[in-house]
Amino acid sequence: MSEPVTLEDIYQLFRASAEEFDRRLRESDLRRAEMERIFAEAKLESDRRAAEVERSMAELKRTVERTSKAVDSLTTPWGRFVEELVEPAVLRLFQEKGIDIKEVYPRARVKRQGIAMEIDILAVDDTELVVVECKSRLSKDDVDEFIEKLTRFKIAFPHYQNYQAYGAVAGIEINEGIDRYAYRKGLFVIKPSGDTVAIINDADFQPNTW
Repeated sequence: MSEPVTLEDIYQLFRASAEEFDRRLRESDLRRAEMERIFAEAKLESDRRAAEVERSMAELKRTVERTSKAVDSLTTPWGRFVEELVEPAVLRLFQEKGIDIKEVYPRARVKRQGIAMEIDILAVDDTELVVVECKSRLSKDDVDEFIEKLTRFKIAFPHYQNYQAYGAVAGIEINEGIDRYAYRKGLFVIKPSGDTVAIINDADFQPNTW
């Protein structure tokens, strides 16, 4: 016959259960503390790496800005040189092509709400005008960008709205085939010739108008 369960037996059972619960609770607290430590270390490492990336990006940005300024300082004088070479010849060149240019405006600029534009050389008569883009080395991208500029020219310069506008590109050096490409796009092409410059378009050329 089994012995009867006493009140003391019940208390001991409760104490054992309570001790086991406390033990598991302590283990849980230890595991949670360990996880919190690991998360904190991971966050510190992540923050450190993010700070390093931010510093690297800031340094890269400064390097790009310095490089851009250095490139501008090299290329801008060449661009100015081409403009100064072409500008004195513009009147003669286009008068010979039957466009009776009377005025030449170097570096014509406009800035109004919603649009800003700079033209290297703007040659104007009473009803016609020529927009000239000057490059030290003329590329296909230069031609395409210039044509896009021509499509916006009369928006930027609305007082020339009723004029017949032509485009011309000038380059000291012209990438292979780009003179023909510009020709086919309806642009006058200006290249060095002896001590001055010349329009290379032949008598069959039909200029585009904008």
